[in-house]
Amino acid sequence: MAAASPDHRHAAYVGSFDPVTLGHEDIIRRGAKLFDRLTVGVGINPDKNPLFTPAERVDLIRTSLADLQNVTVQTFDGLAVDFARQAGAAALLRGVRSLMDIEAELTMSLTNRTLAPELETVFLMAHENLSHVSSSLIKQIARFGGPAVEPQLRRFVPASVVAPLLRKYAATPETATASK
Repeated sequence: MAAASPDHRHAAYVGSFDPVTLGHEDIIRRGAKLFDRLTVGVGINPDKNPLFTPAERVDLIRTSLADLQNVTVQTFDGLAVDFARQAGAAALLRGVRSLMDIEAELTMSLTNRTLAPELETVFLMAHENLSHVSSSLIKQIARFGGPAVEPQLRRFVPASVVAPLLRKYAATPETATASK
């Protein structure tokens, strides 16, 4: 796909989103207010073993953000800067939760600036009620808590994600053993 010319009212927000959390949703919704267009890129990393397929992650994000007309969601593999260029975005949107995130994101943004000096990185701080939420934490809760944690999961992930998340773990034999 040929790179589109960058639109300064367009940002890209990339991640694995396995699964999408309320923290991700918060950054996307706030980013959608700051930019005329926001493209969410669901990264495909062959070195990871995700819980949800790329298509499932795209569907979960689209469902939870269906009310946002200026947000599109698609998969990509490769570098985030290449995805942003191909989408025609002029900025990379990044969410930060903690000081550790800031340090890692600074390193990444400096590398991205070297690779794609035409792209700006815009950081949004996570909402204080969501700064502790991560996809890894969510998967642990769903895996070991089983269906009984459904009400608690709704505090961390969009409502449309809860049932598919619990189904993933209900289908695995190791979950049944771990919950006994």
